[in-house]
Amino acid sequence: MPQSETACPGGDATVATGSTAAAAAFDDVPLNRFHLRITALTFCANASDGYELGIISIALPLIAAQLGFGTVWQGLLGASALIGIFLGSVIVGWAADKIGRQRLYTYNFLLIAVASAAEFFVTGPTQLFVLRLLIGIGIGADYALGPTLVAEFVPRKYRGGLLASLTVMWTVGYVVAFFLGNYTVALGDDAWRWLLASSCLPALAVVLLRLGVPESPRWLLARGRIEQARAVVRRLGGDEGAFTSAHPVGVTNSAPAARYRDLFGPTYWRRTAFGVVFYNAQVIPYFAIYTFLPLVLVKMGVGEQDTTSDGLLNLFLLAGSLAGLWFVARTTRRALTIWSFAVLIATLAPMALWPEAPTALLFPLFLAFTFTMSGAVNLDQVYPAELFPTALRSSGVGLLNGMSRIGSAIGTFLLPLSLEHFGFSPTMLVLTGVLAAGLAVSVAWAPETKNMALD
Repeated sequence: MPQSETACPGGDATVATGSTAAAAAFDDVPLNRFHLRITALTFCANASDGYELGIISIALPLIAAQLGFGTVWQGLLGASALIGIFLGSVIVGWAADKIGRQRLYTYNFLLIAVASAAEFFVTGPTQLFVLRLLIGIGIGADYALGPTLVAEFVPRKYRGGLLASLTVMWTVGYVVAFFLGNYTVALGDDAWRWLLASSCLPALAVVLLRLGVPESPRWLLARGRIEQARAVVRRLGGDEGAFTSAHPVGVTNSAPAARYRDLFGPTYWRRTAFGVVFYNAQVIPYFAIYTFLPLVLVKMGVGEQDTTSDGLLNLFLLAGSLAGLWFVARTTRRALTIWSFAVLIATLAPMALWPEAPTALLFPLFLAFTFTMSGAVNLDQVYPAELFPTALRSSGVGLLNGMSRIGSAIGTFLLPLSLEHFGFSPTMLVLTGVLAAGLAVSVAWAPETKNMALD
């Protein structure tokens, strides 16, 4: 059996390892129904996130008019779920490396279901802020756990494509929210209540479908629970012979326990720093612009009632996301990251520097920006899960997701204020600078992790 590639703990390259038997047990088995099931169940979190953020952008004008609040509360409500995602990602990501993935993964959607149903009954912006914060915590928990479990279960040949498909589901949720929201808001002043509460039923369905999902065998191995890991491998149809040769019966050795601070230590600090900057540089412009897409379009000269342009942009979001799957499969992680940042800068900078340009020029540039951004963010589910070892994977994925949502929340809160007080051009210049920071860090530090065997 040829040697496999695995992560080099201290650097960005890959090294040959003798643990080919362990790799065969997890990374080189045929794709089976369980791999598809764990991926499909994780789709739910990403679709819910896209749906939640899409719905709030449609519902906010109606909510503000009925409950009577201004720009500051609009920014806070737009950012509330993102703040919750930070808390859920960081706290639950850390907890999952300590107590396991399975229980947290199974029940975190209960929080989303209860808080979503309660949104129907809110009477003020403070109540709505708290509920959307709780929804964000539930989604953030799944953002830490879902990609971690997909990466730890599925064969490496399919890992990139299946992880990237999670982002496609985010876009599907966002686009569904746009079309459903624009249809529903015409049904009356209280239509926003039904919109916000509509994610309750799918969340309950997720909880039921996730019952019976086993613990990650990689995590069990990292904790020295060899017999339990062997039972999971047997149940899922993995290469038990290869697993047994790497971990003989009766041997219960385990690696030294990893600590959360190891993410910032000499071995992993560069990967952690790269992940935080790369992730934020993508999602800050994404969430800031698309949470307040109607407002941005007005600043570009597209009329407030022009739902055709809005719909076209949503279709470009979906098309770009699907195209991104092809790029993830065909190109290296490093190349896709660098070139996507370059194209995003090239399309957003002219809009920032020449905001008075004809709409016939600005809008096609924005379509190109939308298509590229939607394809590039497929990496957000792929890269984090490949940057860290099993003992730190959930913590690392949670940290990167959480930090990205704090950046997104700040950007979402500030964008309407910046457009109101400083104008379109300075606001777009700042977002272009964020993209430039992502490009610089990617050129300097982006590792290559495609087809890498996870430890």
